[in-house]
Amino acid sequence: MVTISLCMIVKNEEEVLARCLETVKDIVDEINIVDTGSTDRTVEIAKQYTDRVFFFEWIGNFAAARNESFKYATKEYILYLDADDVLLEEDRKKFKELKETLDQSVDSVSMYYDAGTDEFGNVTLRYRRNRLVKREKNFVWKGDCHQYLEVYGKIINSDISVTHKKVKHSVGRNLNIYQNKIDRGDKFSARDYFYYGNELRENGHYEKAIDAYDKNIALKEGWIEDKVYACINKADCYRFLGDLENELKSLFQSFEFSKTPRAETCSRIGYNFQIKREYNAAIYWYNLATQLHPDSAKWSFSYPAYYTWYPHLQMCVCYYNLGQLQKSYYHNEEAAKYRPQDPRILHNKKLLEEKLGIRVGI
Repeated sequence: MVTISLCMIVKNEEEVLARCLETVKDIVDEINIVDTGSTDRTVEIAKQYTDRVFFFEWIGNFAAARNESFKYATKEYILYLDADDVLLEEDRKKFKELKETLDQSVDSVSMYYDAGTDEFGNVTLRYRRNRLVKREKNFVWKGDCHQYLEVYGKIINSDISVTHKKVKHSVGRNLNIYQNKIDRGDKFSARDYFYYGNELRENGHYEKAIDAYDKNIALKEGWIEDKVYACINKADCYRFLGDLENELKSLFQSFEFSKTPRAETCSRIGYNFQIKREYNAAIYWYNLATQLHPDSAKWSFSYPAYYTWYPHLQMCVCYYNLGQLQKSYYHNEEAAKYRPQDPRILHNKKLLEEKLGIRVGI
């Protein structure tokens, strides 16, 4: 059985730190917590779980802080988590089995990061991360904001998920980090432009976000998956600005990089046609989305709603507007398989059953 060091960086996480540690304290062999300047009870809570609490002055660079935390690991493998992450019970069982059976020639184990869930427990955003890494390889974190762990060697993909349960959002924090990079005159990589665009978009700066995404797309270097989502996210910005023509162009532009359709794109194309009341075209794209499946080995973002309940719910609306109530009812029932208590789905069900009941004489 391999041994594992948990390494975390924290700051003002009194609300969530204990919740996180309770889910992993019996799985790891060592807990290392690096505090970057808490002013609440974070350090006090951390010391209830470990005497290995260290301090590092925050310098506006996440990679530097994470690399500092890795220095304190003494076990064979390093697991990293954020304070608002947890392991759900099923994933705890899988993790314990992995720990007992892991081949020590493995340099890294990737796990799903379920970065969002809806009120019905459905995962809304999922992607892979190198989550458990061999200490002796001295892998290094890079990137001052949306950092990544530069990993090489023998990597295996597991079906274990780390679940993110955020209770607050640090508005503007990451934008400030990027602004500091700009002020210093740092050269932006394609990856920087992509994540800078994401921060701008999430903070409502849509025109600036579009410019950042275009700069990512224009560069020959960079991960192709980032370029796919640069197109998709750029399309969202155009939609928020009310520019449906450029939204549609951006969505089709994503095919230049993805080569084959993604449900995330198809569902958005469907909605573009739907709000223009071109219902048959919308149905075509929504139906295509339901026939696609996310690649379980893919490392880029995956939004399961676009493959499952969302296109069915929208087809319910489209078919209703076309007067095809039986098809509308069918797709509402398909959506209900994922969100049975969704008020919209329940409303549709009641309405359609009343109308169909009158029509067929029930």
